[in-house]
Amino acid sequence: MQLKAEPEMAGKVVRCPGCNTKLSIPASVAAPPPSGLPPPSGLPAPSGVTPPSSTPEDSFGAEHEHEHGAPQHSEEQSYSYQPKERGGWEETDPANPNPWLALAIGAVASLAWFGIMFPFGKGAYGTTPVDTMDYMHDLFLERTWVNYMETFFFFWAVALLYLKGQKLRHQKDAMLLDVLPAEIASEINRENVGQFIDHLYGLPARLRDSLMVNRIRKGLELFEVRQSNGEVSNMMSAQSNIDGSRIGGSYSLVKVFLWAIPILGFIGTVLGLSVAIGSIDLSDMTDMEKVMKSFGSVTSGLGTAFDTTLLGLVLAMFLNFPMNAVSKSEDDNLNNIDAFCNEILLPRLNDGGGVAGGDSNGLMDTLVKAVASSQKEFLVDLNSLSKQIKEQADNLDKRAASHQQRVDAEFATALNRMRDDLTNAVKDSVKTTTDYTRALSSGIQSLNTLLSELGGKQILIHQVKKKGWFSRD
Repeated sequence: MQLKAEPEMAGKVVRCPGCNTKLSIPASVAAPPPSGLPPPSGLPAPSGVTPPSSTPEDSFGAEHEHEHGAPQHSEEQSYSYQPKERGGWEETDPANPNPWLALAIGAVASLAWFGIMFPFGKGAYGTTPVDTMDYMHDLFLERTWVNYMETFFFFWAVALLYLKGQKLRHQKDAMLLDVLPAEIASEINRENVGQFIDHLYGLPARLRDSLMVNRIRKGLELFEVRQSNGEVSNMMSAQSNIDGSRIGGSYSLVKVFLWAIPILGFIGTVLGLSVAIGSIDLSDMTDMEKVMKSFGSVTSGLGTAFDTTLLGLVLAMFLNFPMNAVSKSEDDNLNNIDAFCNEILLPRLNDGGGVAGGDSNGLMDTLVKAVASSQKEFLVDLNSLSKQIKEQADNLDKRAASHQQRVDAEFATALNRMRDDLTNAVKDSVKTTTDYTRALSSGIQSLNTLLSELGGKQILIHQVKKKGWFSRD
């Protein structure tokens, strides 16, 4: 396993973040390896292509080798790598501490604090403090339940910040790992990206489960599948936003305590004032001793009221400083991870999309893949369009056949109806004509009979002369 160290740590003895063993950093400082990549602000210099020509005993650079069970890479590597399936590893929450563990720590710390304050009490309960430590004892132990809750919430929040600080220390230790060793290759392409991923899987399990290693692993695994710098860059940006939101949301419970402690102080003020007002006894104004004694209870209640608010404000102020300090440290660490990804990882990725590096074979492979992919998509779209056209044509044929059948059925029905109507009309005409002919034949026959009966007889027809109204006859 390789670790990175700052030049100012030369000659010092440090502990390995993976196994906690002591390591001695060489005293002499050499120039950083020429990698051609700008180191990010606040981060160690990236691994170079060619290490400086100096002996290991008197040289110091950005890397320091330490045996810790990690896989070792030879100087000559074969880049014919076949991708394989990887299951990843279980990722723990990098920012949210266990609230129940913090609750236990806060309860123990509160009891310890009350135990520390207990011996400093002097005098009877409710008496005036004689010195500062006696006042501190009375402030924490001889007030209402509000002060106990304020103290408990304060130590609970401090325990949360302490656990967050431990997680932040773990993230900073992971920043010392050499996650992209130059011994594998100076650039990351589709042929050797699997070796870099295997190197990440070979890191100590405690350190590889960190924001930086997880983000780099996801980026390299995406690059192994897609071979696209743009998609990796977009994924890195989205993952940075996710990590930032996760870190920001981890302060929700601490902010609740920061809000609740002063509110409890105001509640104690209301309780103290209600006790003070309720203790005033003005039933007998002639007994001045009794009245003055009730005023003493009033001042005691007012003291309780103001002490609870004072303790709440002071504890909230003391809690605000470490909370903002831890928040700033986490933001700085997240910015360092973003800078490492943008200034170290992304410039070393080579998807074959540019000719600046002189990789014409990679460019041709990329062009062939792009053309083949486009042709495949075109053929798929063409087949889909052909299927749709065939389905539409089949539907049209079915609709035309159905329409033709309906037209033929309607035409046959109409033709049969017209034929029946015509037949009935002809039958009626023939019947009418037959009846008329029979009547005509009967009339002619009757006429013939009458004429034969008359023979040669003469028929005289007398005309009767009608009389008018004004005639003389």
